[in-house]
Amino acid sequence: MSSQHNTLFRYLTLLQLIPRQPGYRATTTLQALLEERGFQVDLRSVQRDLEKMSSNFPLLCDKTQKPYRWSFDAAFKSNLPALDTPTALTLVLAEEYLKGLLPQAAIVQLNNQFTAARKYLEQLKESGFSDWTQHVKAIPNGKALIPAPIDSLIWAEVTDALLKGTALDVTYLSRTKAEEKQFTLHPLGLVARHSVTYLLATVGDYEDIRHFALHRIKKCKHSHAVYRERRDFTIDEYLKQGAFGYPIGEGDIELVAKIRPKIAWLLSETPISEHQSLSEPDEDGWVTLTAIVPDDLQTQWWVMGYGGEIHVLEPEHFRSRLVSVINNMQNLYSKVI
Repeated sequence: MSSQHNTLFRYLTLLQLIPRQPGYRATTTLQALLEERGFQVDLRSVQRDLEKMSSNFPLLCDKTQKPYRWSFDAAFKSNLPALDTPTALTLVLAEEYLKGLLPQAAIVQLNNQFTAARKYLEQLKESGFSDWTQHVKAIPNGKALIPAPIDSLIWAEVTDALLKGTALDVTYLSRTKAEEKQFTLHPLGLVARHSVTYLLATVGDYEDIRHFALHRIKKCKHSHAVYRERRDFTIDEYLKQGAFGYPIGEGDIELVAKIRPKIAWLLSETPISEHQSLSEPDEDGWVTLTAIVPDDLQTQWWVMGYGGEIHVLEPEHFRSRLVSVINNMQNLYSKVI
């Protein structure tokens, strides 16, 4: 490959490695990433490349500390590759769904793609998609809360530390004590659950994994502490242990319940469990559901959400808990206010 071609590909690769604000990458980091991709170039050359390209691209340089840190202007838009109609519709649907699930700081990272998709669809004057807003909508299953706001700089610091495997010094608002505390965290994973996003991390020299709501992290910066890796950790295995299901008992249970036909139809298409069976309706129209499910509050809330449309038969301890909750509610609502 000629020197000119090699330089061109190096420029293109370098541009792909620079994030948009509020993200950033130091010149030393960019040099290391280029070397990983086969480009042998010294730090001074990388700096010259960046300064040269900043005259043609909206590159921003933070010179308040060394090495300098680079990012693209947050408003920078790229239309390559060009959109097509199916992709644009998929992006619009994804935006509708994700904005009720992910924090705004995460959605902002995709704003350019979402904006390009909406503009593309609005330009289809002669197609059936010119009024696409009347045809595309994503709705949650159940009552959705508005995602808790997360500072964009904190989101950038946390995700960067998670992917690079570095420790974080944070100031965290404790919900139980309503006071701010300082921790050194060793990030292990991120979980978006309903309207709250959690950082899974160990604290200091402790081994137990704790959950930190990102919107309660008030300050966050890179820590000089050595990152404590957990090679045995996988997020899938961790979640299988019921970390976010609010376990009540130990392990799974075999849930046996009478359900109405409309619920049986729903479960025949979207099962509650991989191990599920549905009987034929009895003479009163009830269908018997048998399923292996976690013994946790999620299962209990799901059952109670259908009210009198579900009648739990087994196991007895699960049934007894439901009866206790129902009795407490009856006592509460029977009081004269």
